[in-house]
Amino acid sequence: MKNVTVISHPLVQHNLARLRDKRTDSQEFRRLLGEIAALMTYEATRTFAVKKISVQTPLAPCPGLRLEREVALVPVLRAGLGMLDAILELIPHARVGFIGLKREETTLRAMFYHKSLPKNLERFEVLLIDPMLATGGSTVAAIDLLQEQGAKHIRVVNLVAAPEGIRLVQKCHPNIPIYVASVDKKLNERGYIIPGLGDAGDRLFGT
Repeated sequence: MKNVTVISHPLVQHNLARLRDKRTDSQEFRRLLGEIAALMTYEATRTFAVKKISVQTPLAPCPGLRLEREVALVPVLRAGLGMLDAILELIPHARVGFIGLKREETTLRAMFYHKSLPKNLERFEVLLIDPMLATGGSTVAAIDLLQEQGAKHIRVVNLVAAPEGIRLVQKCHPNIPIYVASVDKKLNERGYIIPGLGDAGDRLFGT
């Protein structure tokens, strides 16, 4: 699939299998989710734009690189919170925004209930983070909102995605890169990913 990167690193896949296991409790689920998010961030940020600089070491001048743009992390509430802290450990200077979306149970349409984003998003590399890309409706709505607020450099980071969701995102936003640990088989009639890992928010917070 165009603009979709499946991260097949052994540690990512090892931890993903443990996440999927229904016997994994909430405490372990949170830990594993953070570890996978951190590992995936290395791949998702690999092509961030940089500029050349010069720094003075204790001994001599030295050429180096600096990120060209600021970084904004935008988790989709609530499950995206499980990825946030681990990514902030890697990018502590990042700004953080939040998008709250819920899925209307009968139509499966995404509905906003919270929006809080950094200003001047055109200056940022934006990572939109959410463990699941299911129907794609929430991701498309979130990207629409980010672009309305000026974002021009958006990347989507998910653990598990359904082909149906990827197709919808690609139809609506064909140039947005998507990074996933797995593209699963399908959605069921309720819009859940099969085999998936269950409701990520419920498993994350023990609800």
